[in-house]
Amino acid sequence: MRNKGERSMDKLLKRIEEIGIVPVVKIDRAEDAVKLAAALCDGGLPCAEVTFRTSAAAEAIKLITSEFPEMLVGAGTVLTVEQADAAIEAGAKFIVSPGFNPAVVKHCIDRGFPIVPGVATPSEVEQAISFGLNVVKFFPAENAGGLPMIKAMSAPYTNIRFMPTGGINADNLNSYLDFPKVLACGGSWMVKPELINSGDFEGIKNLTRQAVKQMLGFEVAHVGINQPDEANAMGAADRFASFFGFEKKAGNSSVFVGTGIEIMKGAGLGANGHIAIRTNYINRAMAYLSRLGAEFDMDTAKYDEKGRLKAVYLKEEIGGFAVHLVQK
Repeated sequence: MRNKGERSMDKLLKRIEEIGIVPVVKIDRAEDAVKLAAALCDGGLPCAEVTFRTSAAAEAIKLITSEFPEMLVGAGTVLTVEQADAAIEAGAKFIVSPGFNPAVVKHCIDRGFPIVPGVATPSEVEQAISFGLNVVKFFPAENAGGLPMIKAMSAPYTNIRFMPTGGINADNLNSYLDFPKVLACGGSWMVKPELINSGDFEGIKNLTRQAVKQMLGFEVAHVGINQPDEANAMGAADRFASFFGFEKKAGNSSVFVGTGIEIMKGAGLGANGHIAIRTNYINRAMAYLSRLGAEFDMDTAKYDEKGRLKAVYLKEEIGGFAVHLVQK
């Protein structure tokens, strides 16, 4: 049976994976912490790794966790046992270190506290395994070989997952997240120190929104149109085909016209029909939309042959249309 610390770690890692991006933050003034946290949450990333690169780190963590108790706040660049204790006392929910310090790792494990230590080599991965860990930070990611290095190390260490940090940005984010052994990515491009120090929290919020948009990649897959019966469905399909030259493809319950229009042979979900929204990562999309108040009808969920979720409907209709997510 897994102990309380292991269950807590599992829950934490699930949340980190659902969020997908961990903003890595350097705060020089503790008074900036709350406004920064608000910008991240409003931008769609209720998470931050506050680095112990400045003397303001512990106070910043304390302020954020007090004002935003549901926010996932960790302490980064933890190099000593004393810093680990300070982070824990301040209210951090997890600890991240740039390298593998056995003393710090053992201390956190002994306290039953989640830690994600940094690695860059197979030997360090094996150290992590010897401590019973199954998630490590890969740092500095781009300089240490990037995604090819992660893939190479994943081959012999099949139970290890990685949180790459260092050189991650909007251009390469999805290439990392597409690899199943990557739990999440750490990055600072939306929380650059100059933005924090100049008080540009609106800019941080906008960059955070762009990062979430880039990660999730929402786009309309197709629109479904309800028709009362097969005859009406085929008639509507014929009109679309004759007007626009779209190819028709009839199925058991609907007719696709081109790739963007599905005409239902009867009353489907939604008063008027349905809209399918594609996303890069359906589980992350569900977690993101849930934070915005969306609910999902899991009775409509569809899975692939490996048991992975591939489609699910929201409970609410929008403009008379049912809406469902589709994994790209």
